[in-house]
Amino acid sequence: MKPVYRRMLQGMQKKEEGKSKKKRERWFVYILRCRDGTFYTGITNDLKRRCQQHNKGSGARYTRTRLPVRLIFSKSCRNRTEALVRECAIKSLSRKKKKGLIKKTRAYRIT
Repeated sequence: MKPVYRRMLQGMQKKEEGKSKKKRERWFVYILRCRDGTFYTGITNDLKRRCQQHNKGSGARYTRTRLPVRLIFSKSCRNRTEALVRECAIKSLSRKKKKGLIKKTRAYRIT
């Protein structure tokens, strides 16, 4: 990870530690599969609402021209900082490794 991002995340972690536990929300990191087969990675604290936004065209600019999108991976995180760190880590993976991550988590899901 680039030093500038590492410093930014460290600052966010310090802010997060100062918040009371009541105010903390559960955050998610997620991967969407777009119509053209590409992946989009993001974070949110309301997964259902965010997926609806993407499919309505009011989500990220990247997904607007690649509708419809489908949620194929999500991971719960303790706070926003952890979600951002995981998002950065996932975005730095190759497509092959992202597919492996998705396949690995699907194997453990109970349907």
